Amino acid sequence: MRSFMGRDILSLKDFERHEYFRVFDVAAMLEPYARDRRNGDLLQHKTLVTAFYQPSTRTRLATEAAMHRLGGHVTGFSDAKMTRAGDFYQEGIQDTVKMLEYYGDVIAMRHFQQGAPAEAAHHASIPVINCGDGWGEHPTQVLTDMLTIYRERGTLDGLTWILIGDMRMRTMHSISYALSKFDAKAYVVAPDDMYFLPEFEEEIKGMGFRYERKEHIEQVIGEADVIYMEPVVQPDYTKSRVEVTDDKGMTPANYQVTKTLMFEKARGNAIVLHSLPRQDELLPDVDTTRHQRYWVEAYNGVLTRMALLALILGAVE
Repeated sequence: MRSFMGRDILSLKDFERHEYFRVFDVAAMLEPYARDRRNGDLLQHKTLVTAFYQPSTRTRLATEAAMHRLGGHVTGFSDAKMTRAGDFYQEGIQDTVKMLEYYGDVIAMRHFQQGAPAEAAHHASIPVINCGDGWGEHPTQVLTDMLTIYRERGTLDGLTWILIGDMRMRTMHSISYALSKFDAKAYVVAPDDMYFLPEFEEEIKGMGFRYERKEHIEQVIGEADVIYMEPVVQPDYTKSRVEVTDDKGMTPANYQVTKTLMFEKARGNAIVLHSLPRQDELLPDVDTTRHQRYWVEAYNGVLTRMALLALILGAVE
């Protein structure tokens, strides 16, 4: 097995099957820190630098919480407008990263430009974690998704997934790479203008990802073990920030999950995942059903990132 020590986490494309389980094992080992709400000292001599050029709630705070739980330190920025990258100077990634590498031991980056974390990793002498890059990937979120399913079902093989929403999303790219490593079948439900780009579709087919396209979630929800959701009403992820407008639209019924739909059509043990934030594609009445696992992921997200930080920084081999 490749060592995680000093490794960049940029994509799940090259993440091997056994490496998922290594992350899961370390997450289980470190779980007492999160479960008991206490901070340890495993990374007491290490510092995380967060470089978030796009808004984030769950990803940034879960990553910072993970570092605190392991006794480490955190510095960085959550709004590029308050840095020289976001003012008159428009400082580039290379110069920014060459500075940040002296302020900590690992960089967690979110950026509106696809490939920006990879560019940062090219210039940095410390590891870089991709926390979402435009329409590119979101590996830490999907590792959290996979951990959640593994803890709920005890396996990642033999499951049927529905991927519903915007297939251009970074989470949909990463989940497609992840599912290609397991005995999984997926149904894809997406508008034509939000379907996989041809080059990406060709790539994931070549990797062995098995899926069929459907028009309406009701056609396949009765077969699903996992309903994996993203909105179809989306901001432009190539921008650093997009403000809400009065005419942003509503979600058509064929891309929407409701309590009634789950009660009438879904399997009793089907699980609903959503990386959040949500709009009207996932109604609040699902929150109190036995199918909801998106709030559970808030906890699991800390476990996943504790495991990654401990492995990358060499506290656990």
